[in-house]
Amino acid sequence: MCLAIPGKIIEVASGDRSTALVDVVGVRRRVDLGLLQEDSPVPGDWVLIHVGFAMSKISEAEALDQMHTLSLLGETEAVLEEVTGYSVDDASEERKPGAESRVAGA
Repeated sequence: MCLAIPGKIIEVASGDRSTALVDVVGVRRRVDLGLLQEDSPVPGDWVLIHVGFAMSKISEAEALDQMHTLSLLGETEAVLEEVTGYSVDDASEERKPGAESRVAGA
């Protein structure tokens, strides 16, 4: 199943602004912002992510609703696999304890 997962922008890369650090249920990963150049997200914004690309900006309410829906569909493990599968250079960007419960409780 293809998943689009909501994440919150934590930090936008200062150099080219085409990548951002995003938090998804406690997992922090870099995502590509190239598809959102006309409406660039800023820290605090929520985005819908698919295979490492931010596809669109969404509201926090939409993000919470999406996570709740994924949980109801039994896609909790798939969400975690998706976000932990991103390529990351920074060793500090790892799964935080309790991430599974945040997806299930969304």
